[in-house]
Amino acid sequence: MLVMAFRSAGIDVGYVGGGLFADPKIPPAAIGTTEWIVAEVDESDGTIGNFSPSLTVLVNIDWDHPDRYRSQLELETAFAGLLARTKGPVLINSACALSARASQGCSCPYTFGEGGDYALVSHRVVGAEHIALKLGGRFSIDSATVRAFGAFNALNATAALAATHLAGVVLKTDMLSNFSGVRRRQGILAAGSGFVVIEDYAHHPAEIAALLAGLRDRVSGTGRLRVVFQPHRYSRTAQFLSGFSAALAGADALYLLDVYGAGESPLPGGSTSDLAAALRVEKPDLRLMHAGGSHASVYAQLYAELCPGDLVAIVGAGDLDVSARVWLDTFDRVTWWDKVAAFLADRVSKDTIVKREESLAGKTTLRVGGAARLYAEPTNETDLIELIRSAHLIGLRLLPLGRGSNLLVPDEGVEALVLSLRHSCWESFSLLGDGRLRVGAGLRLKNLCGLAAKEGLVGFEFLEGIPGNVGGALRMNAGAMGGWMFDVVESVEFVTLTGERQTMPKSAMHVDYRHCAELESAIATFAVLRPVSVGAAGPVIAGQIDAYRDKRKKSQPREPSAGCIFKNPPNDSAGRLIDAAGLKGAREGDAEVSQVHANFIVNHDHARAADVIALVLRIRAQVEKTHGVLLEPEVLLYGREWKDVL
Repeated sequence: MLVMAFRSAGIDVGYVGGGLFADPKIPPAAIGTTEWIVAEVDESDGTIGNFSPSLTVLVNIDWDHPDRYRSQLELETAFAGLLARTKGPVLINSACALSARASQGCSCPYTFGEGGDYALVSHRVVGAEHIALKLGGRFSIDSATVRAFGAFNALNATAALAATHLAGVVLKTDMLSNFSGVRRRQGILAAGSGFVVIEDYAHHPAEIAALLAGLRDRVSGTGRLRVVFQPHRYSRTAQFLSGFSAALAGADALYLLDVYGAGESPLPGGSTSDLAAALRVEKPDLRLMHAGGSHASVYAQLYAELCPGDLVAIVGAGDLDVSARVWLDTFDRVTWWDKVAAFLADRVSKDTIVKREESLAGKTTLRVGGAARLYAEPTNETDLIELIRSAHLIGLRLLPLGRGSNLLVPDEGVEALVLSLRHSCWESFSLLGDGRLRVGAGLRLKNLCGLAAKEGLVGFEFLEGIPGNVGGALRMNAGAMGGWMFDVVESVEFVTLTGERQTMPKSAMHVDYRHCAELESAIATFAVLRPVSVGAAGPVIAGQIDAYRDKRKKSQPREPSAGCIFKNPPNDSAGRLIDAAGLKGAREGDAEVSQVHANFIVNHDHARAADVIALVLRIRAQVEKTHGVLLEPEVLLYGREWKDVL
């Protein structure tokens, strides 16, 4: 965090870390170009005695290496020496009495944390990845955002920002908002399929207790915190046996692996069997399994007991990270998704469709792609909200699907619950007076256009040829013939992806080209629309619709497509650039750049998503080479991000 804070301020510090950044593009060490170097000092081998820092940050003094320090006093003496040799400020945890004792006699001590000189007043969770800090004391800013979770990371971030300030750096609230994290420190191995797997290197009782307390806050509803733990070193296990049993008692279910010796020979009182015996005394009702060293047996038992909503923590500093990945690679996904489907079906009415492995190709206008692991069509708003809340409750990824007119579904399908408002209950069309309409999100745009024309309502004609529904048009602010969906919107009703029903006027929404920010994390259910004018003669409106229809037929292909593939760059047309690059008629398999409109890719019966993606890459490369313009896709890569394939 210190390294990232310095670098976000434009200061190219050198650094040597004890762990690897989660982002593989960031090396574990760098020389830097300034006078500062940030070093994580490991006291385990005694080299701490060779350091004389300009500034020292002391998070705590946990007795973690009894093989090196035979007593707590020896450890405290080592840290006291480090602080005494520090040439400038010393920054210690306000809650650590041992650190305070070690810092006695320092000429320039400061504290961080609750009630510290650099105070952490409070913290709260913001979204899925961030925590917001409220700061006080000597801080020059009163808040900060950190990409991490857990109270201990809030404290770590406070220390990093305080040290950065003491080093003379001007603080900013977003210095840690893009912190990449550290490998094997709260790293997410799996998420989105109805359970979450997190790995962490914690191998000391204090670390484990802090980790499990933080994870407990992330388990909701009927979910359980399941912990796979591998003790590290026989000496550490024997020395801290009671501490380990107290910390691990914070799990709902515990799966123990044999001690990872790290070169040590077994010691009396330091085995996993000894730890299991201590845990049975500490928490008799704990679900506890010890399979005598077999990683495969432990993970098989874990899988058999895993339920939707569970959070699995892979904890320890041994080799269990390798076996965890093997387990996930060989995970029986068929049986698991059957279990999740049954969980959802039990929570909605019998009329709501919940299916497994539902093909999505036929539900899109391009007619390519694989299946959804789970697919649902709610028959009423109650079931829709229940499905959304249930998905949120168990950590199941949820993807809305309209009429599929702007989507490219990958050939492998999507690992998610796909929700579609295709039932007739979502196709409502009601007059409210003054020409205003309340329409359902499932109403097709073509039908909306026709029904509005019958009522003499002007302003909806441009929707006639857009092959989507109201919900998708709102999400993408669909447009054609110079008109945009939000031109006729008064307000939108939607359900957030946490299951909260909201209504918002257009004036409060953030809408721009092919985008509505509020509907990125919500599903539109209804909208109130207002026409441009009321009372026009039917033939006049019909004439405008016919004119738009004729123009579309002449300028757009008839074969299956997803509409415009690329966004128009500023003051230019993507179709013109593609045509000028000589790409009309270019093919990959059965996917072709349309001969009618170059910004369309059409499907000649048997195209695959891979063909379309290959053509997208080819078009981008050729247009950039020819015109120096890098086109950005407009069509959505369903369930994935274009940045992962471009």
